Amino acid sequence: MTRALVVGILLSAFLLGGCREEQRASPPPFALTSEAVGRYCGMNVLEHPGPKGQIILDAQVPEPIWFSSARDALAFTMLPEEPKDIAAIYVSDMSKAPSWEKPGETNWIDARKAFYVISSSVRGGMGAEEAVPFSTEEAARQFSVKNGGRVVAFSDVPQAYVLGSGGADADTTTPTNPEKKLEGHGHG
Repeated sequence: MTRALVVGILLSAFLLGGCREEQRASPPPFALTSEAVGRYCGMNVLEHPGPKGQIILDAQVPEPIWFSSARDALAFTMLPEEPKDIAAIYVSDMSKAPSWEKPGETNWIDARKAFYVISSSVRGGMGAEEAVPFSTEEAARQFSVKNGGRVVAFSDVPQAYVLGSGGADADTTTPTNPEKKLEGHGHG
């Protein structure tokens, strides 16, 4: 091989690798507007209190899929019939929310990095139990002290809690193995 060909191959590999890196970066969240309609309820997202969610698909979709609750956004990721080409999942960061009734238009956090309070006494946008997201574990713990529930990471939010009716029994199984009980699943 000639030196120019080797350099060309290496340069191409470097540039393609750079393109792949750019593709891995999550698209930024959209600001919540009055046009946002919930995927599952078909209602205006702003009409409901509590944390919201949005999912951006890899496909060239010009807008996110909106959710009236963070729990609904998590459900989307667990339901087998929903698209799996997810580029980003964002939920309201309730540690930065002006209030429960107005969780904010731009205070989003990557859902995979959030800490969630599940099984609290506070109800979400549609009156159901909520997975209340926070950007820090400390903020989540403070919320759970005031409102009950327990703090879990994204990967530890039980599928039965999200897809079931909620409740004490629904928060004791793992998302990957619904038959396996979690250790120490008390409040706190």
